Amino acid sequence: MIATIRAFFLSRLLREKVLILALVVIVVALWLSSAAGRAGRFVAETQSTSVTLAQQSKWLANKDAVEKAAQKAANRFDPTQTLDGTRLLAAVSAIARDAGLRNYSTGSSEDLSTGQFAVHTLQFTVVRAPWSVLKGFCVALQQRSPYIGIEQFSVAAADRGNSSVDALNVSMKVSSVEVVRREP
Repeated sequence: MIATIRAFFLSRLLREKVLILALVVIVVALWLSSAAGRAGRFVAETQSTSVTLAQQSKWLANKDAVEKAAQKAANRFDPTQTLDGTRLLAAVSAIARDAGLRNYSTGSSEDLSTGQFAVHTLQFTVVRAPWSVLKGFCVALQQRSPYIGIEQFSVAAADRGNSSVDALNVSMKVSSVEVVRREP
């Protein structure tokens, strides 16, 4: 087969030989470029996997210390003050009412359980509220720390065209920690 290809190539005119060689060089360059890209992605994924496995091995090797630290942290919490998702919603709504917020709404909530602890999050949005009331609300939330905390907080002027109006729109993600009680 190689002899047939060689005979075909040698029987061509010089300009055809140059054109065939150029086409072969272009195809080989494209193939090498593609192979280099795949090899680079493979090496990057291999390194990422190695780093992840090393981190997992480190956590697994320190399993006893991590569990002791989690137990120590759980013992510092008063289980009666930790909040589940429903109690978080009720507490945040009560704090908002006490602070004087009127135009607020609650959005999606998420629950994440890790065995000893459960973390509950709640999306909380306030529309057209004065800064002084928002500040009082945030201070009241901070007083409930470490049982309630603010994970994300964004604030924007309610009326961007009129900077003299003291009205703000706020969106925040509020979370609570619950010590999961295990029945014997």
